Amino acid sequence: MILCAAHPTENARVRGWPLRQSVETGGDAGSGEVIKVAGALHPRGNIFMRRISIAIALAGTSLIATAAAAQSADPAPQADADDDTLELRDDDAPEQGNVIMVLGSRIPRSQEEGPAPVTVISSEDILRQGYGDVPELLRSVTQNNGETQSTQSYGANTFTPGAKQVDLRGLGPNHTLVLVNGRRVADFPMPYGGNSNVADISNIPIGLIERVEILSGAASAIYGSDAISGVVNFQLKQEPDGTRIDAQVGLTEDGGGESWRITGSTGFRSGPFHALIGAQYSAQRPLWGYEREIQDSTADNSTTEDPLAYRNFVRYDSGGYYIDPGASTCADLGFTNQGTTFYASRDGYGFDVDNGYAATDGYFCGSNEAIAYGQILSDRDQISLYGSAGYELSSTTDLFLDAQFGYSDLELFNGFKTWFYVAPDGNEEGLFYNPQYLDPIDTYWLDQLDGWSRTFTPEEIGGFENGMIQNESYTFNITPGIRGQMGLAGRQWDYELYFNHASYSSRMAWPEIVIDKANDLFLGQPIDDPDNITGYQRFDADPTRLFTALTPAEYASIQEYTVYEPKSWVNNIQANITTTSLFELPAGPVGFAVVAEAGKAGYEINPDPKALTQYYVGIQDSDGEGDREHWGIGAEMRVPVFSFLSLTGAGRYDGYNYAGNNFGEFTYNAGAELRPTDTILVRGAIGTGFRAPDLHYVYRGPGTVNGGGADYYNCRLEQTDPTLADCVNTRYEGFIQQRSGNRELLPETAQSVTAGIVWAPGRIFDISVDYFRIRMENQVLNLDTNSLLIDEANCRLGTDINGGTIDTSSPTCVDALERVQRYESGASAGELQRISVVPINVARERVEGIDVALNSRFGMGRAGDVAIGASYTYVFDHKIQQYPGDPTLDKYVPLNGYEIPRDKGKAYLTWSLPRFSTTITGIRIGEMTNWNWDDKIDESYWFNLSAQYDVTERIRLSGTVNNLFDRDPVEDPSHASYPYYNGSWFDAVGRRYYLQLTYKFGGEAL
Repeated sequence: MILCAAHPTENARVRGWPLRQSVETGGDAGSGEVIKVAGALHPRGNIFMRRISIAIALAGTSLIATAAAAQSADPAPQADADDDTLELRDDDAPEQGNVIMVLGSRIPRSQEEGPAPVTVISSEDILRQGYGDVPELLRSVTQNNGETQSTQSYGANTFTPGAKQVDLRGLGPNHTLVLVNGRRVADFPMPYGGNSNVADISNIPIGLIERVEILSGAASAIYGSDAISGVVNFQLKQEPDGTRIDAQVGLTEDGGGESWRITGSTGFRSGPFHALIGAQYSAQRPLWGYEREIQDSTADNSTTEDPLAYRNFVRYDSGGYYIDPGASTCADLGFTNQGTTFYASRDGYGFDVDNGYAATDGYFCGSNEAIAYGQILSDRDQISLYGSAGYELSSTTDLFLDAQFGYSDLELFNGFKTWFYVAPDGNEEGLFYNPQYLDPIDTYWLDQLDGWSRTFTPEEIGGFENGMIQNESYTFNITPGIRGQMGLAGRQWDYELYFNHASYSSRMAWPEIVIDKANDLFLGQPIDDPDNITGYQRFDADPTRLFTALTPAEYASIQEYTVYEPKSWVNNIQANITTTSLFELPAGPVGFAVVAEAGKAGYEINPDPKALTQYYVGIQDSDGEGDREHWGIGAEMRVPVFSFLSLTGAGRYDGYNYAGNNFGEFTYNAGAELRPTDTILVRGAIGTGFRAPDLHYVYRGPGTVNGGGADYYNCRLEQTDPTLADCVNTRYEGFIQQRSGNRELLPETAQSVTAGIVWAPGRIFDISVDYFRIRMENQVLNLDTNSLLIDEANCRLGTDINGGTIDTSSPTCVDALERVQRYESGASAGELQRISVVPINVARERVEGIDVALNSRFGMGRAGDVAIGASYTYVFDHKIQQYPGDPTLDKYVPLNGYEIPRDKGKAYLTWSLPRFSTTITGIRIGEMTNWNWDDKIDESYWFNLSAQYDVTERIRLSGTVNNLFDRDPVEDPSHASYPYYNGSWFDAVGRRYYLQLTYKFGGEAL
């Protein structure tokens, strides 16, 4: 079992601080100084970062971090190598008023640990553990165990090209609150999966991060909406410390996917003014599916010995049976798909006319290799600019300004476009009346209907560059404010007032086939035929047109780019007032904080108007535009009941106004910290959370998209005891997916509980164990179409695919049979027609488990120092109930179809010398449900190796090997769809190498 956590720097030599140890900031600290670990409350802004390193060093005890340690830029006090204990002596006591702030609280405190665990990952951790970008970093966090989209989430990531998400506790990425410098960011302007609004973490510059803080569990009493499963805060660099330049290059061992990154930061002080400016440029070149042997062909499909070729040129009749083009026809097309097109067959899709029309092979022209014309890594260039400035008006008042700008230029290739006939009424079954060119076996059907399908090839479109999805996006955040200290009612108060604006705008373009232009090119004009009684339009279409490759000019005449210009924004004004001593109790002062805020958030899809009509093949999109106003007021109190027991409590009320609706939500949080000895902390917290309805769930207009899925109902009628994979391989069909919003949605609500113990017996060792439970209600649900199709088949047949009895009158059955519509007449009678998806407040979900973290660090004299750390998350239970009255589904039972691991771990080992250090990091992902939902795939282990060498005090050379042992994705013998492994959790990039050069002049040495 491989476990891991963030590790300390070579300077942070002391582990296992006593649990009553307070923060020591050094002799130059002023009375009442506040250091903010998360957020932006630091009244003495010009000395903030000189103090923050001490707070972060203390975080390394794992009392602030479940997964343990953050970094320290300044050495912690040295321990005698033979002394593994640390007594709290009088001369160790901190100066009065030197305090820090911890994620999850607004009250400054003299001790870094709190009632709820927080994970802290520093910039040095990021370098040493070998993370190339923020999504890769967060995938290593053990609490981040939900399934999110990747570049290979073909179809799903079409809605959110290039966006990456974080999903704490597996409750969905829209239930994790993402902050930058303690403030909200604008959501990605297009809906995740076409449904909900989520934050995009791909545009956060990893080279400008000072640290990342992660609080899991409901925290709406502190942060308001969205903090249901947790909070992730990215703290960017803020304090000037000379000029630093980092240049990195990345390569893959098997070729493709090269990357570059250069980061620079500098700053200065001039009297009361100080500023920091940072910039990062990064470039990622594409890696294509055909560049990796594990997924370069349909032959990689291990579920069948006769893999189905990619179907580029297909003619079929009204029964769905293929009309044979002939081997010579396919031979003439052999130059397409880079010379791989051939005469291919599909079992059971043809008729043997001479043998009583018995089913046999159906033939078409296709390619085994064309399926790999998609990207594992997309092509992307990014620029990030960041600035932080402050002006000290007086010894008690600061003005501050933070600003960030980001630019991203992405090109993503998900595969070539497909054309099929779309009727004037929107019918997409692809059939038309073509009596002049009868199917030789069509007398069996007696309807003379014809169907053509074309998936285009690289040669026809003029190269991959003409089929790219494009996303040019801009992000902008700015926060001006004032903070300081004031006297009120005989007490000293810290205050902060700021305005925060965040926006995210994009120009996205997708290549699409224009219905009328393509119909005309392939079929010509429809024929007016009074004798036509089929109900289908008549064409006199020569099939040789179907089986003739287009020229790039012909293809250009039927393709257009549909352009969207979506944007999202957040405006918020917030005021905080805090004191560490509201009044005195025998055990110490009572801390108190009040927060008030008001703001507005909105989004606009701004789609191509033609995409909202029946203009492009396979898509009739929906618009979305709307905003909501909100306000909130809350208070928090920390009470030292005894010297060994402290209690905290917070309450907050939030009000929302949107779409003519008004609602309010009260949330609370309560915690306790019990310290029976200097080395033991027993802690616990309970809190509530909520999420205001997603704007797109509320404001989405009606629209349809072309969907696809397995027709499990007809598959099970036609076959004997098929598996789910059998149905996908033999009965994967197209249908129309219809979507619209719901303006009557209510907020989702949650309650979370944490309870744990921390033991730090000495300087060299500490361990923490924390139990967690989150329960959600009123969860907004858009049923997955694949689940709907399985439910519909079960409910029509009265049994599931394994023969179990189904209650056909259950709410799930009633709902599935209403949502899934089939053609009632015509040649397609009984086939899939339309699936309706509408969001409603309906689901309940619960997750509970434990987090374990340990850290150890010890010196070996002249042989250097060793640091070891580990973190591990195990989920006891994760269950969901979709509708009242339905059975509760266990997400870890394969048949229920949730592909998430029950456990996840990470571990590191660092060896440090004065000028050299090396770290090996291991990540373990537990077993999870396979693609066929009838078994589980094995757990997996992944390792990174890094090393840093200080050439001088100003020059550092760093190297990293990611995926040290060049592991392939976990094998899943049941995975019948490309890329034939779980592309949400794994990829086939293979071993990667990074080399980085750091140069610093001015400020402190590296």
